[in-house]
Amino acid sequence: MARAALGWSIPDLATRADVRPNTISHFERGGDSYASTIAKLQSALEAGGVVFVGDGEASLSGGAGVRLKA
Repeated sequence: MARAALGWSIPDLATRADVRPNTISHFERGGDSYASTIAKLQSALEAGGVVFVGDGEASLSGGAGVRLKA
């Protein structure tokens, strides 16, 4: 969802996060990933303008999710 919100392809995110495209495909299909890989993906997405909304945090929909910075 976050990658799509930015209009990034898998190769775009892979380049920005310094991981292999296959790693992103595996993660997006629900596969296991190292915490360091997830941190790289989150950092790259946040640098691109994504805001992660945690469970219990205020959001327009009231639930966990992502949104773009204004």
